[in-house]
Order: sequence, then structure tokens, then C-alpha cells
Amino acid sequence: MGGAHRTPAFQAMNPGMAVAVLAQDDGTFVFDCTAITEYIDASIDGPSLTGKTPKERALIHTMQRRAESFVMDAVGTCFHQTTDGFGPAIEGDQCEGWGMRQKGIAANGMQYFDELLAKPPSVGGEHFPMADVARFMGLGFADVARVDVPASCANLADRRHRGARPGVTTVLGD
Repeated sequence: MGGAHRTPAFQAMNPGMAVAVLAQDDGTFVFDCTAITEYIDASIDGPSLTGKTPKERALIHTMQRRAESFVMDAVGTCFHQTTDGFGPAIEGDQCEGWGMRQKGIAANGMQYFDELLAKPPSVGGEHFPMADVARFMGLGFADVARVDVPASCANLADRRHRGARPGVTTVLGD
């Protein structure tokens, strides 16, 4: 919020000046949520966020990218283009029309996931793969951005409520 991500020190870690960055003991930095997720997933035993088999990995990455572009990115663009957001120092040139277009894309994306969730369990089964994380975070950001989940998306609302893991609800609230 204070613009620390725009400082020369942060830019030395991530030239794109985007959060998140994972600092390594050897002085290297991993940035981009997908790359960080891949690193963590390969480093820790337990259920996989990114899939165990080539097919699981491909399907999880496909759905993760859809969750990002259909929901999370669209909601984020709507937020940054149509609200005061993080203030004038961060919310530079805005285009309300573009933001409203992205709001429609987010609503269509939510409908897409609602229809998908009406089918048998997703590729992650009982696990919570990164595609579900991205969708869950996109919906959380929609709350902040005041982008409503369409009332017709009962499957999405149900999965969101049932899929909230204790660690997620602890951080985000219920």
C-alpha cells in the first residue's frame, strides 16, 4: 500500500515490481505466483498443488490459467480501472470503460466455473490444487473490488464455502 514494491531495492529483486517475490538463501529471487508455487510444491512433501502426473500437471495448469484470466485478472483490472483502489500514487491512468468490460469478463468466468463445478470433482479431487487457489483468491478479491458473483452461480458459491481450508479462512476471514 505504501509503494514499497516500486522502490529501487524491490526492483532489484523483481524488475517487474510485482508482488510476490520469494527470496532464496543464495541471493536469487523467484517471482511470479506460478513459479513460486512450483518451487514450493517441488520442495515440500504432501499433496501436490501442481499435480503428480503429466496429465494432472497439464490440467491443473490449464485450469489455473483460466482461473487467473477468467476471474482473478479480470477482477483486478476492474478494481484498478473503476475504483480509487490503492490511491492516486498507484492507480495512474484509469479507463472506466475497460474496467467495466473486465467486470463482464469476470462474471462470464464465474459462470464458466459454476458450470464446471456442477460436474464430478475437479482434477485435484479432494486436494486443493493451485487452480482452486487462484479461483478462490479471485473470488476473494472480487469481494474487495465489489464485483458480485452472479446469483445464478450456486455451485461456485457452494464450492467456495466448502472449499475454504482452515489456513485460508484464518488469513482471509470467513
